[in-house]
Amino acid sequence: MLRRQLFQLAAAGTFPSLLPAQTYSKKARLRTALCAYSFRKELADKSMSYEDVIRLAADLDVDGVDMTVYWLPDTSDATLLRLRRVAYTNAVEIYGISVRTDMCKPPGGERDKELAALRKWVDVAQKLGAGHIRVFGGTVPKGSTPDQASAWVTEILKSAAEYAGSKGIILGLENHGGITEKAETILKIVKAVDSPWVGVNLDTGNFNKNAYQQIEAILPYAVNAQFKVDIRAGEDGKAVPADWPRIVKMFAQSGYRGYFSLEYEEKEDAKAAVPRLTRELNAIVAKTRAS
Repeated sequence: MLRRQLFQLAAAGTFPSLLPAQTYSKKARLRTALCAYSFRKELADKSMSYEDVIRLAADLDVDGVDMTVYWLPDTSDATLLRLRRVAYTNAVEIYGISVRTDMCKPPGGERDKELAALRKWVDVAQKLGAGHIRVFGGTVPKGSTPDQASAWVTEILKSAAEYAGSKGIILGLENHGGITEKAETILKIVKAVDSPWVGVNLDTGNFNKNAYQQIEAILPYAVNAQFKVDIRAGEDGKAVPADWPRIVKMFAQSGYRGYFSLEYEEKEDAKAAVPRLTRELNAIVAKTRAS
């Protein structure tokens, strides 16, 4: 098959079967990572740089960094390619970036702006060597219904997926309140988009109740996972310490192949808490792999 044809098939999401089906297994492949958002205060006040986050990831023996882009000084080639080099020379993968989006937009100028911004971030991800972008669905606008809003998100994601797929980038829709408050709505959107370039960015701490059941419902569509310290496990929505061994086992049993990115949001100083929690998550993942 010609190289040009392969690129066309990749953009269309219709790869041919290059290996016999029996060579694939459902065995999970679990990797740990740091989310740059854990150091939002330090990145904002410039007491830490993105390069520091990458080097810390290497020191903590995680495989990747989820690069929240909010505090990038710019998106010039000089900045992005320098970060890519630092990651490579530290044997850390910038596997994904996290951006702000609000896709609850009807056709018109605001939707056009969202799509233009998404295309920009796809280009940024590609320059960083990242294969994934975390995106938000947004909030249902006043005067609109959830059904209308979910249809708008679906339309925007379908369009964005075409461009993202042409660059080899997967978009992960996060369970982040608003239109993505419930697993059933997320599933409805992702299934309607029906693209190999769109999945779920599964945040373990973001469901407001019955979190374990909702996590289980969307696990088959997870393309990335962000691990939080707390979880809202019951009907009352009360935050309790997350049972990480249970959650990791759920991912492993689902055949998940991807990253667990620690996203720290608690009050304790991140420079003290993140290394401790990362070592804990690394140990749980190592034990799960060995079992």
